[in-house]
Amino acid sequence: MKVNNLRKLFPVSRGILGTLLRKPHRHVHAVDGVSFSVGKGEILGLVGESGSGKTTTALNVLGLDEPTEGEILFNDQSVPELVHSRERLRLRRQMQIIFQDPYEALNPRQTVFATVAEPLEVHRLVKSRAEKIERVKAALDVAGLKPPETFFHRYPQELSGGQRQRVVIAGALVLNPQLLVADEPVSMLDVSIRAEILNLLLQLRDEHGITILYITHDLATAAYFTDRVAVMYLGRIVEIGPTKTMLTDPRHPYTQALLSVIPVPNPRRRRKRMILQGETPNPIDLPSGCRFHPRCPAASARCSQTDPQLQSVDPDHLVACLFV
Repeated sequence: MKVNNLRKLFPVSRGILGTLLRKPHRHVHAVDGVSFSVGKGEILGLVGESGSGKTTTALNVLGLDEPTEGEILFNDQSVPELVHSRERLRLRRQMQIIFQDPYEALNPRQTVFATVAEPLEVHRLVKSRAEKIERVKAALDVAGLKPPETFFHRYPQELSGGQRQRVVIAGALVLNPQLLVADEPVSMLDVSIRAEILNLLLQLRDEHGITILYITHDLATAAYFTDRVAVMYLGRIVEIGPTKTMLTDPRHPYTQALLSVIPVPNPRRRRKRMILQGETPNPIDLPSGCRFHPRCPAASARCSQTDPQLQSVDPDHLVACLFV
């Protein structure tokens, strides 16, 4: 997967008065110039606060939303072009998503078997009921629901949160996708279950070579789970690099602030917390220069005038900051 200069702007209604007064059109800059790549079998973490544009990026990558500008390539083919062509169903088979909330992602009127079997029916991948049963059993087994037959006739309300998320994962895996987008897949689960789900996704990557785009606001789980991390702020990637490098040598002040508030179990190794002042700027009226400068503890007058671009500081480590 390659993403080049992706932009997604949402128009803001001017209202009757604004239309009469011919006020200029305004837009929410949800994603504004994002570029990254994900190699086969790699896990890339997309990290940032709520509203930073992570999920919007994922929806555009999957072709579930149409970008305003930019290029999205999957196996060297344009995703927007495939979405509007006869290859749309083939693209859907290769790219799947795990939604954040397993309580909302499942239809309460469908059994587990019907939920997992539905993608097979939509894509017409099975020729008999026996084949369908075998495919559903295999998907549930890989997702960690064992023995799978005991879950066939259960409804979502009969399952725990962890079991529901495993059903969602099975529904994504039944098509044998190449790319899996995990949109905060453990944020709605108990802490005791999170490690199980993350270990399951790691196992899927190792055994099946699935590429994973992992979206989260939790750097602690990204540290455990990902190969590389991209940090987003207000629609932009401000730092991207190998996970180990990002944890031990973060260069951008925003990344440093995110890392500083991760709890450390050893009281002798407590970090000095960087508490950011103020609120995230309005994505409609973006600040001039660096978007982070109104909250940055190291900002200078130059930061309000110059918009920094990603630049290489180490191999595979890019940072958008004037002081790096």
